Parts: sequence; C-alpha cells; structure tokens
Amino acid sequence: MSFVHLHTHSEFSLLDGANRIGDLVLKAKEHEMPALALTDHGCMFGSWSFHKAASREGLKPIIGMEAYVAPGDRRDRSKSRDRGRAYYHLVLLVRDRIGYKNLMKLSSIGYTEGFYHKPRVDREVLARHHEGIIVSSACLASEVARHLATDNWDGARETAEWYANVFDGRYYLEVQAHDSEGQAELNKKIFTLADELGLPVVATNDAHFLRPEDHEAHDILLCIGLGKDRDDPKRMRYDEGLYFKSTDEMTSRFPDRPDVIENTLKIADEVDLVFEKKYHLPEFPLPDRSSDPNEYLEQLALQGAKGRYGDPLPQEAQTRLDYEIGVIKGTGYAGYFLITQDFIQWARDQNIPVGPGRGSAAGSLVAYALGITNLDPLEFGLLFERFLNPERISMPDIDIDFCYERRGEVIEYTRQKYGERAVGQIITFGTMKWFVMWGAHLGLSLRKLTVLRS
Repeated sequence: MSFVHLHTHSEFSLLDGANRIGDLVLKAKEHEMPALALTDHGCMFGSWSFHKAASREGLKPIIGMEAYVAPGDRRDRSKSRDRGRAYYHLVLLVRDRIGYKNLMKLSSIGYTEGFYHKPRVDREVLARHHEGIIVSSACLASEVARHLATDNWDGARETAEWYANVFDGRYYLEVQAHDSEGQAELNKKIFTLADELGLPVVATNDAHFLRPEDHEAHDILLCIGLGKDRDDPKRMRYDEGLYFKSTDEMTSRFPDRPDVIENTLKIADEVDLVFEKKYHLPEFPLPDRSSDPNEYLEQLALQGAKGRYGDPLPQEAQTRLDYEIGVIKGTGYAGYFLITQDFIQWARDQNIPVGPGRGSAAGSLVAYALGITNLDPLEFGLLFERFLNPERISMPDIDIDFCYERRGEVIEYTRQKYGERAVGQIITFGTMKWFVMWGAHLGLSLRKLTVLRS
C-alpha cells in the first residue's frame, strides 16, 4: 500500500514551514508516493512552482491551502467570545479547475476582506465557493479539535455536520501521526466522532520540515516568526515528529485503521486539475489608422530607431531591427512591447522618473528604439537572444524602475487603461533579510554574518 501526504507546508508558510518545494517533491518521489499536496498557511504563493516541480518528477500535484477560518463573520475583528480565538485551521484541497478558481477566490477574500492577524475566510464564503474543493478538518488548531479538547461534543458534531453538508462527499475528519501534546487523545475522539456521524477519516502528518534532524532549523524559524528567544520556556514548540514521514512510518501509526491511509489515495485519485499553460495578454488599443499590432510595432520601432541612430539607418542597426521585429512577430509578442512602451511613455509625460533599463531587455534594439530602455545594445555588444530567443520561446520579461514615490500613479494608469484583471502586484521574498534574522537568533555577530554571506 502507498500513501499520499495531504497536509504539508513549504517555505511559503512564512516563518513556519521549513520545507523547500523541490525537496518535498524529491522526498515524495524517493518514497514512491504517487501524489503530493501543498497546503501552506493562508496562501497559494507556492502553487505554480509546486505544480511544475511535481509534474516534472511524475507526481500528481494537489494544490491546497490550510485556511484560517473566522469563528463568526470574517469582517469582525474580534475574537470569539466563548473561546477567545480569532481563527481556526482548515485544510482545503483543489479537486478540479473549478475548485482551483474557488480556492483562489477564497485566498483573495481572506486578504482583502477577512484579514485580522491572519487572512481569514468564514462559513459564508466557504459555502459560496465550495464547489471543486475537498476538505479535511486539519490539526489541533481546527474548530473540531478545539471543541473536542474541551469535550464539547455538541459543538464538534455541529461543526462536522455543517462541513459535511456543504462539502457533500468531500469532507474528511483528520488524524495525525505525531506526538504533539493532545494529538493521541484527539485522534481517539476523531475516530469516535467519525463513527457516530458516518464520516470518513484521513491520515496526515502536518509536515513542517523534511527530516527529524531538521527540527532544530525549524525551531529557529519558528522563534523568528514569533519574535521569541529560543530559551524562552513559555514559547510555542513543535513536536519533533512533524516531518515528512514515509509510507511505512504513517501506516505503523494506524495499524488497525488501513482506511485512513487508503483515503489519501482515494482523494488523490479524485483530483483532476490540468492547466492550459497559455499566456493571456491584454489587448493593446490600436490607433484608428492601424489594424495590425505587428505593423504598428514595426512602424513605431523604425521611427524610434531613426531617432536614435539617424535617417537613413546604419546597416548594422537596420539588420538588427529587421531581425528583432521578425522574431517578435513570430512569437506573437508585439502587443506586449506596445503596452510596455505605452505606460513608460505615459510616465515620462507625467515627469515620473524612469530607469534606463536593466536585465536582458537591455539587449533589445526594439526596446531601445521604443524608449523602453536607454541603453544602446549595439554600442555595448548586448545579445537579443538573452531576452527573446526564437529557438527557445518564453515570455519576455522587462524589468522597469519607476520613482518609488510615484509608481502608484503608473500602476493606476495601467489599471484604468487595460483593466483591473490585467494588473497585479507580485510579492517578493528577501533571502538576505531571513539570513540576518537567522544569524541574530544564533547569536552570530554582524562580522561573522558578513563573512558567511560572502
């Protein structure tokens, strides 16, 4: 019998997960597991990277999220009166494309409407966006677990029955295979509740780190996240068993309940999510005199090149321009260049400082001719193929720097012209900042950190 981990955390469970996505995938492959789920806390930041990594290694990727559920209305920024809690945990797994869209909606709602300590959803939006999602009751911090911990069986029944009704045939009670305080007792109560209500049970391990020896590294990460000293006797500590267990280790924890292992395979079999893997670019509004973005791009690029190099164009510039235009037409990215040129030109017209260009886009003469960059690729011997290669077609990526005080104006202009759905801001994660915080918790001096970093 095999087993599938359905409750795992990566580095995108910020300051709590110590697993790298690639390591999780390789470990699952090493254990000959057919599939793997990623359920980071309150976010889907790692979903696309995870899906690609798992697919590449022949594993079925199961995209998920460990959601934070408000005890009442998600917009109510207070703790529940009876238990003083701002949220509970709940595992949500994508079954199909509809479920993927619904999970994205739930994640967004958590940040835009329900944020209080954490990005929270509530029962109202879970019921609204339930389709295509498989649910398990989660860990010791779940609503069911909190009720059972105080022997509030009525509360546990009401909670489980609500989820079982909303997620009809897609709701599982969850038991876990580690030795955190209270987990063994919770498992017993979960089995009792499941028998009483006729609900299926699934086994997980809530994997926060990869191997037993990674527990210390995870503990340091946890201290950074909590802002606590490692020597603080009152701080939260995780059990050493919250690692990525093998199939044998998982089955040995539930020798009399093979169904909880089999249910992981059943859930994995139900998952059927295939991405189109297509780029959806907004349409550039062409002026009345033009009907073809390729022709309009060629016209603007030729005009701009003459402004840069003179008229007539030197042969080297003409040859390079013709070559790049041909590649851009062939790859279908004329609209991308026109849109980029448009908002950069708008920024300059508004006297918003724009950087000269950096990265591989500086190798494009078309970008230089359009005013997207201000670096002459011919003068500096820069290669266009590093930016857009006809032998290995991938989406062009132009890095643009705007004055940080007015970049919001550029974003708003782009949003107004090309639509709300076509513009998004992407979070970045600073590796060096984590490095410094890690060193501080180990008591390393700044000098020592500088040496290690170099």
